[in-house]
Amino acid sequence: MRDVLHTIGHSTHSIEQFVQLLREQRISAVADVRSRPYSRMNPQFSRDNLKVALKVACIAYVSLGNELGARSDDQSCYIDGKVQYERLAHTPLFRSGLTRLVDGIRSHRIALMCAEKDPITCHRMILVCHELRREPMDIMHIRADGTLESNADAEKRLIETNGLSELELFRSSDEIVEEAYQRQGKRIAWVETVNGTANEFGALADAESPL
Repeated sequence: MRDVLHTIGHSTHSIEQFVQLLREQRISAVADVRSRPYSRMNPQFSRDNLKVALKVACIAYVSLGNELGARSDDQSCYIDGKVQYERLAHTPLFRSGLTRLVDGIRSHRIALMCAEKDPITCHRMILVCHELRREPMDIMHIRADGTLESNADAEKRLIETNGLSELELFRSSDEIVEEAYQRQGKRIAWVETVNGTANEFGALADAESPL
């Protein structure tokens, strides 16, 4: 049987709704990949509050935002103040986070958690799952209504969102998927502003952002 990695966005759920979504998929551990695990709009998902709620629900919590977050402290990952996902994905710290995650799913049923409701607008898919998609595992996204979406189906939406076609005469389907990931990564990557502050989700950030 193949290992399964789930992902979930906390969005604007109540903590009770969020825990129920996890229970429906028998999640035993949440891996928080927010670079800044706090939320002014949804304080129930600030790290300390979330840890307490998950402990009551007998779900483990681990913060992997330092390793797998969308915002990096490594300046070599930036061009003109904008994070470059390809560079970030090849840093030793990021690779160590992936290793921890792959090792963890052998003993836990893990949900990779960030803020965004839709996985295709979140780095948990566009950065992290992009690097894991060729691993011998199934990646399933828990949607806000409790339904599951496979990463392959999410990629179909990603292709459409970026104005690409799955059927092209001179390119393979994998090449088209890769371009879709690259385009979306450029759209949502974190951007530093002049005063050093910005949201974590670039141009697509909204009220679901943790910052």
